[in-house]
Order: sequence, then C-alpha cells, then structure tokens
Amino acid sequence: MDCLINKLNDFLCNLNVFYRKLQNYHWNVVGKDFFVVHSKLEEYYDEINKQVDEIAEHILVLGGQPLARMQDYLEKAEITEAENMKVKDDLVFKNITKDYETLLGNCIKIKEEADKTNNYATSSLIDEYILDYSKKLWMLKQMQSC
Repeated sequence: MDCLINKLNDFLCNLNVFYRKLQNYHWNVVGKDFFVVHSKLEEYYDEINKQVDEIAEHILVLGGQPLARMQDYLEKAEITEAENMKVKDDLVFKNITKDYETLLGNCIKIKEEADKTNNYATSSLIDEYILDYSKKLWMLKQMQSC
C-alpha cells in the first residue's frame, strides 16, 4: 500500500504545481485569443482544484498522509512552475499539453499499481482521470495542429 500512496502523493504534488501554473497563465496570458484562453484556463484550474481535494482525500481513505506543503510539492513535482511574466497563448498550450502528458503518465503508474494490488477503488477513480486527460490531450493537440 505504501507504494500506491507514494504514487498518489507524487500525483498530488504535480496537481498542486499545475494548479498554480494554470492560475499564473490565466492572469498573465496575452494574445489575440485572450478571452477564450483566459476562460479555458479558469475552467482547467477549477477542475484541477477539485482533483487536488479528491486525491488528497483518497490518500486519507487508504490510510496515508497527503503531502500538503508547498515545499513538498516543488521538491517532488515533475511539473515546473510558470514564470511571473506575460505569456503568449501558443506557449501556454504547448506547456500545458506537456503537463497533461505528465499527469496522464502519473495516472497510468497509479492504475498499474492499484491493479497489481487489487485496489479497485483507486483503480476505478484513476480510470476517470485517464479518460479525462486523454480527451484533453487530443483536444489540445488538435488546436495546436493549425
């Protein structure tokens, strides 16, 4: 169970850094599609915020301790923070595509561990994330192919 909880905490760290990154981009995005991008980023960070809570509570359900300090998030996350500066929408989408790929990779590792240990609740929960991130990645890639 410790391995699964560790993987969930790694995921939680990435979710938290990604949440802050999305908010940073939301505040600092510039470009001709500002209104659309600004709204989409808010939609994304609202979703991620709910996932942060859901994953932290799931770790507690499993008897683990969710990491909750920014220091832990920054030390363990694969996703990096955004800079405090204006950013063009094309770079935003390029970066968040990479980050959603990271989150999807986290989910696949969690799913494999959950299935290996017959932890059906975790496996089922993570299925939703895999489906969601896969669809977002398809949409982001379609938008960038223009």
